[in-house]
Amino acid sequence: MARALLPRPLTLASSNNSKHNSRRFWCAARSNNDRDASPVIKLAVEGVTELLRLFSSKNPRESNARNREKMPAISCVEDVLEVIQDDYQRAYFLTGKFTPDIYAEDCLFEDPTIKFRGRERYGQNLDLLVPFFDNPSLELEEIQKDLCIETSSILASWKLRTYLKLPWRPLISIKGKTTYNLDQGYKIIRHSESWNISAIEAIGQIFGFSSRENDL
Repeated sequence: MARALLPRPLTLASSNNSKHNSRRFWCAARSNNDRDASPVIKLAVEGVTELLRLFSSKNPRESNARNREKMPAISCVEDVLEVIQDDYQRAYFLTGKFTPDIYAEDCLFEDPTIKFRGRERYGQNLDLLVPFFDNPSLELEEIQKDLCIETSSILASWKLRTYLKLPWRPLISIKGKTTYNLDQGYKIIRHSESWNISAIEAIGQIFGFSSRENDL
């Protein structure tokens, strides 16, 4: 089974200047990295996901029960941030070990290649992908409350690097950001990823067409 590497400890901005710089960084990053995949790419990704689900030997219910973490009491945005940070320590993108109860049941999940609703489906998709990761690592660079908008949101910046267990052993190397939008009850209603590469480039990495490692 692939071994997930834990991210290094992160440093949060504390001074007014740091907060101002972080605000400019996050706002600029979000506007520059919000890209929509073409319908053809989304259809291809959804088709591959359904094929993996069809031929998967795992029982989704058994896997979900084994990998999901219990949620502590939540009463503010900072509590949610702490839980998300703990999930990054478990490299939840790569292990499937996340805390589902901080998400609304119909939470919207999206990245440059796919968009769907449902925390249960998200967990199942993670379970399908985990067996294909070889020597993966996920490093959390920064996590903080969103300073760009008034609504409750959390922003995380991360680096992901893994080989895939395919005959040509492709390397997947992505720097990304995830926005977690919360409702009034502090449930995550939107989990949105943006990447430093396009959807086409990401798919190209799977087939070994990438010639760079995105400065990881």
